[in-house]
Formats: sequence, C-alpha cells, structure tokens
Amino acid sequence: MRNHLIILLAVITALPALAQRPTDERGETGAAKTVIGQRNPALSDGAQALLAGDIEEGLRLTHLGLKAAFGKREEEAALSNLCAGYIMAEKYDDALVYCEMLITRNDKSWRAYNNRAVIYIKTKQWDKADADLKKGESLNPGAHTMKVARAMYMDAVHPVAPEIEIDDRKSKTNEPPQLL
Repeated sequence: MRNHLIILLAVITALPALAQRPTDERGETGAAKTVIGQRNPALSDGAQALLAGDIEEGLRLTHLGLKAAFGKREEEAALSNLCAGYIMAEKYDDALVYCEMLITRNDKSWRAYNNRAVIYIKTKQWDKADADLKKGESLNPGAHTMKVARAMYMDAVHPVAPEIEIDDRKSKTNEPPQLL
C-alpha cells in the first residue's frame, strides 16, 4: 500500500519549480542572476526523502522549503508535497489542510484533487472522493496517478470477487494423480 502512496506523490512538481527564474523578497524578478545548483535545497531534499520513504525527514525539509519558497510554483510544490507526505504518514486531517490550501491558491492543480481524493478514499468519504477524481481527471485526463487513485476508489467501492479459485492443496501422498 505504501508503494501506491509513493506513486501518488506529486513530488515531481518540486523539480520544475527549482528551475524557475529567481525572484526577490517581493516575488518579482530582478536583474538576471546566475544560480548554480538548487535554488531551494530543502524543498528538493524533502521531495527526495519522501520518495525514499523517510516521511518524518521529508515533511521537516518540505516545511523548511515552504518557508524559503521563491514564488508561486515553489509554494504550490511544497503544499502538494506536504499534502502527499501527510497522506503517507496517515495523518489525513493534516494532509487535508495542505490540499485545501493548494486548491485555494490554484483550483487548476490536478495533483491537489488527486491527493485530496486519496484522503477521502482512506477516510471512506466515497462521494467526495469521486467528485475530486472527476475534477482531477477533467484537468489532466491521462495522468497516471489519477488512474491509480481511480483504481483505489473502484477497489474500495466496487470490489471484484475472484471468479477462479485455485486448489493448491497437496495430496496426502506424494504419488502422482491417477489418470483414468
């Protein structure tokens, strides 16, 4: 299950944000600057820690990355990663706070709807999960993580009963079965 949640992480958003043009404390771009290396190491390292399964360290670094975020893209990446990280930690109320913050800032963030849908799936709020899945799918119809979340929803709401049963019991003797 943890592997499914790692797949659902939208930490990929952190990487493009690091390539964004530098801004000053007001969020405005100034004169051209050369930036060598990562502009927000805490955000990048937090994403890597979450991907590696080090949830506590990933959340700590991502919080630091949010405080040091340069511009809207980095802030949104941090919020998305915090939401996903708290889902991994099974702290759904905390995760919901960050998903809601991201949706308030950017209602076109399909990752936020994906992550919030996972929260609703985990807390058995099926109608809300379905609504968020539909919204996320409308924003990015081919997204792999949306498909994974939809599969989680379908497995929870409409479980499939196995039609084939394999009898793997061994005979009482080691003799091969008799053919008639």
